[in-house]
Amino acid sequence: MVRILVFLFAIGLLALGLGLLLEQPGALSLTWFGYRIETSPVVGLSVVALTAIALWSLVSFIFNFPSLVSISARARNRARGHEALTRGIVAAGVGDARKAQKASKDARKFLPKEPLTLLLQAQAAQLSGDRGSAEQAFRKMADRPDTKLLGLRGLHAESLRRGDLDEAHQLALQAQDIAPLGWSGQAVFDRYAEQKNWDAARLCVTQNLRAKIVDPATATRQKAVLDTAIAMDVETTDPERAVKLLRAAVKKAPDLVPAAALLGRLLARKGDTRGASKVIEAAFARTPHPDLARAYMELRQGDSAAERLARVQSMAKRAPMDPESKMLIATAALGARNFAVARDAMASLVAAGERPTARMCLIMAELEDREHDAQGLVREWLSRGSRAPRDAVWIADGQWSKQWAPVSPVTGKLDAYRWLLPAEQLSGPIEEPPPAYEPPPPLAVEAPSLPEPVPEAAPPATAEILSPEPAPEAPRPSTSPKPVVFPLPSPPDDPGPKREHTDSRLF
Repeated sequence: MVRILVFLFAIGLLALGLGLLLEQPGALSLTWFGYRIETSPVVGLSVVALTAIALWSLVSFIFNFPSLVSISARARNRARGHEALTRGIVAAGVGDARKAQKASKDARKFLPKEPLTLLLQAQAAQLSGDRGSAEQAFRKMADRPDTKLLGLRGLHAESLRRGDLDEAHQLALQAQDIAPLGWSGQAVFDRYAEQKNWDAARLCVTQNLRAKIVDPATATRQKAVLDTAIAMDVETTDPERAVKLLRAAVKKAPDLVPAAALLGRLLARKGDTRGASKVIEAAFARTPHPDLARAYMELRQGDSAAERLARVQSMAKRAPMDPESKMLIATAALGARNFAVARDAMASLVAAGERPTARMCLIMAELEDREHDAQGLVREWLSRGSRAPRDAVWIADGQWSKQWAPVSPVTGKLDAYRWLLPAEQLSGPIEEPPPAYEPPPPLAVEAPSLPEPVPEAAPPATAEILSPEPAPEAPRPSTSPKPVVFPLPSPPDDPGPKREHTDSRLF
């Protein structure tokens, strides 16, 4: 609004000035080259002003002509350079190394100081396998303020390709100090996790969350895993800190089974059996897991087998239909020698049409062995277990383990272990369960029969006397093995048996 008022005020002053000039009487006369020109002062001043402007423009054009020519040449070179960059980036995108190299040379010729020229040079060098030229281009970008982060990322990738993890970590730290980005924050975090530097990794998670590199849910899960890892390291040296960290981990990630199991064990060591039971029971209701079952059974070492079975049955009510609860009851019942409870718990898992796992088959084999000592059924269950599907284990990057760990043993990635079923290469048909145990029939004991009386034989006739006697039976070989006699070695100073004839020529 103020600008409009000022503009209107200036126009009014200009109109007022022109009006005053037009109202003033007078004349201008010019005699030049035999011509006489007469006009009013306003027209004369206007002609003088236009002539001055024209002369100034002509002089300026003459003096600025070289600059205009240079500007035109730079514009043409810039257009050629942009065209070369376009060709080069497209060629690098499709993987044409030859065209990318040619376009990179043209771009360096026409646009030597353009940041995209260095990027195209690095990409062309990478396509052609010239790692030295690519690294040199990235270093030039890292030296420039406008392309420093781009150069650091390229150098980071080249360091990882060479296997120089320390240099890659330092480059990622430099980029993280300038501006936290996705690649740098993840690279720094992964390196700290691989080195098991849990405290530094936890600080990195906070920085990444503040920079919005990770979402809040992921950051919370990572902090819970890191708290569990720190607690595992200090559980023997600083159990109070370990309990505090595990409580925070269970609160952040209730489904983190290792944190709940370790917290239950540490609380039981302190004598807080009730608190340990609550922690494990809550975790088991959410995620039935054998690690939780094992920790629950070990809470009170002085309990009898019957008491342990009663507590296990109480916890199994938290997830009554889960196979883990049934196997837990069967295992505790075997320890208490309550075979009826164990068999009832396993009945639905090994029924006809089901595919019991190897662990279920082992439980059934132990049940048949302890209850009936039926070695035939034991062998049958063990044989079936060797062909049964495998039970779930901790798997990370294709490697399985019985124990959970914070990082993968292959890649060093945090929270890589998952409780999964191993992949089955071939699956056989569903087998019918072995028949139930039947006790053998009792053996019938027969009374010994008495020999019948032999009547007196009449005297044999003459022909019978002269008949040849039957050949005697061949002696049966003895079934007992003959004793093996090992000859005693002769002592070193024994000269052996004496010879009867001694040849004097031997002496």
